Amino acid sequence: MNLSYKLVAFSALILAGFSCGQKQPEGQQAPAAVVVTTHTLVKKSVTGLDEYPATLVPLNEVEIRPQIGGYITNIYIKDGQEVKKGQKLYEIDRSKYSASLQQAKAQIQIVEANLAKSEKDYDRYKRLDAQDAIAKQTLDYAQTEVQNAKAQLSAAKAQYESAATDYSYSVLVAPFDGTIGISQVRLGTQVSPGQPVLNTVSSNNPMALNFVINESEIPRFTRMLKSEDNPDSLFTIKFSDGSVYPFTGKFTTIDRAVGRQSGTINLRVQFPNPDRDLIAGMTVNIQVLNEDIGEQVVIPYRAVTEQMGEYFVYVVQADNTVKQQNVILGTQIGDDIVVRSGVTAGAKIVVTGIQKLREGAQITEQTATK
Repeated sequence: MNLSYKLVAFSALILAGFSCGQKQPEGQQAPAAVVVTTHTLVKKSVTGLDEYPATLVPLNEVEIRPQIGGYITNIYIKDGQEVKKGQKLYEIDRSKYSASLQQAKAQIQIVEANLAKSEKDYDRYKRLDAQDAIAKQTLDYAQTEVQNAKAQLSAAKAQYESAATDYSYSVLVAPFDGTIGISQVRLGTQVSPGQPVLNTVSSNNPMALNFVINESEIPRFTRMLKSEDNPDSLFTIKFSDGSVYPFTGKFTTIDRAVGRQSGTINLRVQFPNPDRDLIAGMTVNIQVLNEDIGEQVVIPYRAVTEQMGEYFVYVVQADNTVKQQNVILGTQIGDDIVVRSGVTAGAKIVVTGIQKLREGAQITEQTATK
């Protein structure tokens, strides 16, 4: 009887101990809510601009090179001066070319005199031949002399044209209205055909701006170029100091082909340049209006997370949990960014504390200041 009592007591002790082992320790609770800052979305009036690095280039630009040899005897322009089409720029010593021109002119006169004599002789021999007063061979010789004189006259005129061309090349003139650069030669410099470059003339107004886009953007710009409703206000220039050029540009050209290695293509926009603020070779940013115009949903950019090339925000649910929502982003404006789809005005998203969150996490929210 005593043994049975002990066995019962021992069993009760084991059961009690097992029960105590399974009991939830005091103080252990469900995971604590994550403290986050939230922001309620509203629509804002925005003007979406895409920016691309660009280079200003003149529509016309020509290197001034000599086409004859000699010494520079006159420079008619100052460095950086605006010039008009046909205005004198440089003069190469003309004495040799003037003499060649006069010689060619005199040769024409000699040949013309010989031709006149040959034609008179031929006419006289024709009359005599009609009377059978001369041999036929004499008439043939006279006719040949006329033909030779005519050929000599053609050659003399060609020589004159060549001499006149060389003479005209001794004065170099501006091929169009524009601005002349800094002269690369001085008075007395000896030059030869093609060498060296004397100067460069470039047109000023309008000025072209070239920029590059990825081939994925080609359909957008092609539609823009073909559209009849293609306002000039789509394109503006932003200078390196942050200022914006007061005139807008006209989209004119998409290059003929995509670069095989780069996967990009060149585009061109023309801008008026009445005050010569745009200078060839300047590097600027071209701003292009995009679809983010007017009232748009704007969120703080810091609320966005990226995973595998996709963008997400955490949206607060009614039970104070969060849901990870995929969004399509638009133009970044300062510290904010336009959301084109994924969330709507009135939704509440997490702005700070994102790194501690996961899908369905419980939160304790604070309201952001913006």
